[in-house]
Order: sequence, then C-alpha cells, then structure tokens
Amino acid sequence: MFRAALFAFSAFAMPLAVVANPAQIPTAAQAFSNPFFEAKATKFGAPAFDRIRPEHFRPAFYEGMRQQRAEIEAIANAKTTPTFDNTILAMEKTGLFLDDVSAVFFNMTSANSSAPIRAIQREMGPVIAAHSDSIRLNPKLFARVQAVYDKRASLRTPEQRRLVERVYQGFVRSGAKLNPEQKARVSEINQRLSSLSTNFSQKVLADTNQFALVLETEADRAGLPQFFLDAALEAGHARGMPGKYVVTLSRSSVEPFLELATNRAMREKAWRGWMLRGDNNDAEDTKATASEIVTLRQERAAILGYEHHAAFTLADTMAKTPANVSALLNGVWEPAKAAVTRDAAEYLALAKSQGFTDDQLEPWDWRFYAEQKRRAKYNLNEDEVKPYFSLDAMLDAQFWVANQLFGLKFKEITGTVPVYHPDMRVWEVMEGDGRHIGLFYGDFFSRESKQGGAWMSSYQGQDRVNGNLKPMVVNVLNYTKAPTGKPTLLSYDDAETLFHEFGHGLHGLLSNVTFPSLAGTAVSRDFVEFPAQIYEHWLGQRQVLERFARHSDTGAAMPKELLDKVMAARNHDQGFATVEFLSSALVDMDVHSQPNLPKGFDMGAFEKESLARIGMPREIVMRHRPTHFSHIFSGGYSAGYYSYMWSEVLDADGFRAFTETGDIFNKDVAKRLRTYVYGAGNARDPAEAYRQYRGRDPDPKALLEMRGLAEGPSGN
Repeated sequence: MFRAALFAFSAFAMPLAVVANPAQIPTAAQAFSNPFFEAKATKFGAPAFDRIRPEHFRPAFYEGMRQQRAEIEAIANAKTTPTFDNTILAMEKTGLFLDDVSAVFFNMTSANSSAPIRAIQREMGPVIAAHSDSIRLNPKLFARVQAVYDKRASLRTPEQRRLVERVYQGFVRSGAKLNPEQKARVSEINQRLSSLSTNFSQKVLADTNQFALVLETEADRAGLPQFFLDAALEAGHARGMPGKYVVTLSRSSVEPFLELATNRAMREKAWRGWMLRGDNNDAEDTKATASEIVTLRQERAAILGYEHHAAFTLADTMAKTPANVSALLNGVWEPAKAAVTRDAAEYLALAKSQGFTDDQLEPWDWRFYAEQKRRAKYNLNEDEVKPYFSLDAMLDAQFWVANQLFGLKFKEITGTVPVYHPDMRVWEVMEGDGRHIGLFYGDFFSRESKQGGAWMSSYQGQDRVNGNLKPMVVNVLNYTKAPTGKPTLLSYDDAETLFHEFGHGLHGLLSNVTFPSLAGTAVSRDFVEFPAQIYEHWLGQRQVLERFARHSDTGAAMPKELLDKVMAARNHDQGFATVEFLSSALVDMDVHSQPNLPKGFDMGAFEKESLARIGMPREIVMRHRPTHFSHIFSGGYSAGYYSYMWSEVLDADGFRAFTETGDIFNKDVAKRLRTYVYGAGNARDPAEAYRQYRGRDPDPKALLEMRGLAEGPSGN
C-alpha cells in the first residue's frame, strides 16, 4: 500500500512537490461515475474490479495526492507542541484514498497490464515520486518528527517507540537532513529512477511477449510428454495460434522444455530467447536503462553520505554491511561450484554415453542431462510425478497446512467479490471460530498482460488506526494453464513456489499490530523472505504429500515407492540451483558496490567481467541476467537479491524448531511462529523477532546441510 511504500525504509519511495494539473481534478460528474469516488459497496469492501477502468486512475491519483497533501500540511504547520498523537499517529491517518488507488493500480501494472495502464504508469510514476518526496523532504514536518523522536523514551508502548524510530529513519534516509540543493537533486534522481524502472519493466514484458517458439514438427516435439504438449497447445491458443504447440518464456513452459526436449537445436532456441530478454540490441534492449539506474543510485547514495548504493541499502537490513553479505555468499559459493564441477563431469559422461560428441556441455544442455541423471539415479521422471501435483490439490495442501499450524479456515467465494480476470479466484480467510481475518486472491496463470515470475501484493493492509481494517492479499503466479477440462499440473518446483508465495500471503493475512506502517510484510528485505521460505518446508513432508499428492485422474494416493523417490531426489542438482542463484546475487552486489562507475558504462561488459571475477562455470548462466533482472531494476531488491539466501539461513534453522520436537505441526512452536514472525510485522527488530521465535540466533550451518552441500541432517 502507498503508506507502506512511503515508510518502507530499506528502499526509496520516489520523489518533490507536485501541483495537480487542474485539468486532471475530477468534476462532480466524473467523481460520481468513478468507483474510487464512491462508498465501498462490495462485499468486505473489496476493490470494485468489475467497474474500475483505466480512465478512472488519473483523476483518482490526483485527488488522493491532493487529500494527503492537505493532511500533511495541517500536521506540518500545526502550532501545537509535537507529540506522538498529533504528529506520528496523525501521519498514519493520511493518504487513505491514495492507498486504495495505488494498491489497485500498481498490482495491475504487473498482473493485468494494458496499453492504457502502461501509459498511465509512465506518466504517473514521476508524479507520485514527487509527491512522496514532498512529504519526506518537508522541513517543517521533519522538525516535528525529530522532536517526537528525541523524546521517544517516554512513549507508552514498545510499538509506539518502534514506529517513531522507523519514521525518523525513513525521513533521514530519504534526505531530510540535506541542504536545499541536495534535496532538489535527490528528488530529481528519484523521479528519473521512477521513469527508468517503469521503462525497464515494460521493455522486459514486451520482449518476453514477442517470443513464441512454435513446435511445428514431430521432430520439434520429440521427447515431450503429453502434459507438456497439452499446455503448449493451450499456450498456442492464448497467443492467437490455435492448433499450434507453443513454448513461451514463462518459467513453467521454458524450464520443462529445456529438461525434456530431445531436440537440441530447439532447446538452444528456447534457451537463447529466455536468456537474451532485454539483450537483443533492439527497441526493447535494457542495457542502457540498467546502466543509468545504477549510476543514478550511486550518485544518490553519495549525496546521502554513503560509499555506494549497497552500503546505503544494507545499512537498514539485518545484514548491515556488504562485508556481512559477502561472508554469507562466498561461504556457499565455493562448495556450490565444487558440486557443479562434479555434476558437470557426470552429466558429460552420461551425454557421451548417449551419443553426444562435443567436449563440453552448453547451457541449453544442462537441464536436459540433469533430468536424465535424475531419472537414472532415482528411477524417477516427471511424467510419473506431475499428475500427482495438480494446482487444485496443492492449493488444498497449502490451506490444510495453515489450518494445522494456525487453525485457519478458507472458504472460496464465487460471484460476490469482483475480480479483474476470469481466472482469478478469491477465498475468505477465517479463524477457527469463524472470525473474519481477510481475503486471499489467487491469480495463477501466465498471460501476455502479466509480468513473469511470482509475487504477493496487498490491496489492503491490516490497520487498527483507521478502523479495524482486515488484510486483502493476492498471490500472482505464472503457471501454464491446461486446456479446458484438464487439470493444471505442476512440477515439484512449481508447487514449492505456490507454497512460498502463500507464506508471504500469510505474513500479510496474520499481521497483528496496531500501526499500518508496521503491518504485514513491511519488514527488511532480508527478513521478509523468511516467512515465505519456511512455509515451503511443509510441502516436502511425507505427512502432507501422503494426503495431497493424489493422481489428478484417479484420485489415488502417490504410491509409497514413488513418494520415496520424490523425497530422495529433492536435493538433486543443488549445485546448479545454488550457482545460478548466487551468481545473480553476487553480480547484484558487485554492480551496486562500485563507487566510480562512469555514466553510460557498458552493462553487458560489466556482467562478463563480474562473472569472470568469481569464476562462473561456463555451463551455467545467472538465474537473472542484468538485462531482465526485474528484482533489482524494477522490483525493490537492488543490492538485496542476497536476501533469499540470508532468509534461507533463518528458514533452514527455523524449521528445525518443529522437527526437533518430532511434530511438524507442534502447537507451541506454531504459536511462537505466528506471534513473533507472521503476526509481528515490523513491530520489533527482525533479529530479536527470530530470537523470540527460536530461542537463539540461527545456526548458519543449517543452510549448507539443507541444500545437501555439507554433511549433516537435512533439516526436513
């Protein structure tokens, strides 16, 4: 939500004062016809997706900014002595209208975009950035915040003190202590960065959508099982090519193709399309955009007194410094590379035994021979496994786990809560006694209007200041939809992603704090992944798979022999998975730790040099190359992609709190997990939150053990 963005202190919320264009201020007639200007009449006050149109956003944005500007000015210009109630609490009550508009719009830009939406995004990004800075860089407002901060020790509750500290730090990190010239430059940078971030994301989406690999012949389709061909046929239909088998750049399409297709030339075409997004020296090329983003971030960090952008970003995280991040990543990098070296030799030998004549594997070969090795080693193939992982069954599984842990109930709602796409689904979430907790939306299928990847967003956060507002969260994923009448089948990795995003969803839904700026997922980047990643562990438990891994046609439980093989194979090819992730995290840290990169530097050349410095294996490519690395160039994870691994230390150690008891649903441990992690928001320091949950700091060795890169228990 907008307030969460405004006070999410690990990232900039964007840039200085803006005056509404009079032509954009709604007339009475416009307001009457615009759902944003009407009282909420939908069930639970849910967004009126059935009525909201692109033309409704501009006037609503300008009205929201006008309202919040007036509210902020009243606080900043008050003659009263600054107190928590008349300054900090008053700020929590501003911008509610803008929150509602922003929450709907910015999820639309990623999940259900269109040409009009993209045009509004390009126009409004810098305007909203300027509005944000008009608050953060307001000297009168900051003086009042400073006055409350200086007397914070006298506040009544720890949560009040935490809020004051976070608000104060947010202002300082935004430049509130800078001189007027520095403030003006920071604001200019923020507005430009907003435009560049939008430009980057829209180019990546366009480049992704213009790729379609058509499998015209039997030779093109060699080795592909029926479940994949069904999905490829549906993808062809969605792309306006009925009757054609199409591979798209959705991860759930291209990855299984690279694993299963025996036609090497077609694998190479798919791989190149996937890896060269944003790097084709055409209208959608992103190298120059990414380069400018990096240098502007560096300039801003220098103005704020930091050596580089990574130092600025990490100062407000659990990691604190680039050195601490490097210690974590480098501690895993060498064991992962050693595993890759061993695997590469095995896969090449396997390939040669099947007639492969080259001396080295290429990147488009790795997944194929890794899958061949998995089949040989574990007598396991995807054709056998995937029918037991239907989307509906895995949804039931994730809800059942939440019930076993936290007593939650889920009731699907059809017809009475509006949705923005026919494929979208909605559930009411309740406590065991029937009390309403919130709404959970699911948007599961890939389409051209949607960015790639998977994420969780909120339409409304938990809030006790502005009424007892209940959370409304959405999980957005990109599975390839099965043809009508057939179940959508997931790989184990797909199902793990489903659980991951639902972990984020629970972090929003179970929030139990007072102040909206501290609610839900408004925590540091290297803690926010912990609630999502620990939830993944329950998918891999026999107790869950025995109950929900059932054949999509017959309903039969997965045979014990097959389940044993699935469990045994979970750490297969972990060297590859670790290296492709770590290389992205290391390049992210590298490019954002350079204080002297010149304007216009060559991002492609930097990528090659950075990978050479760490000794990247030639057979593997970064999971996210810079030209399509939306996490760091349009998603808030700059100098922060390491967060997934930092949180993995927490989740690997944190799940053992359950397994050590012999009960993966232990009620006492689950209560602590809900209280100190899922429910706590940012009401306490994340390191302290973990200690209150676990009783101690995390054990870093658990990470290597869980990934199968060190000797020891698996943690599962």
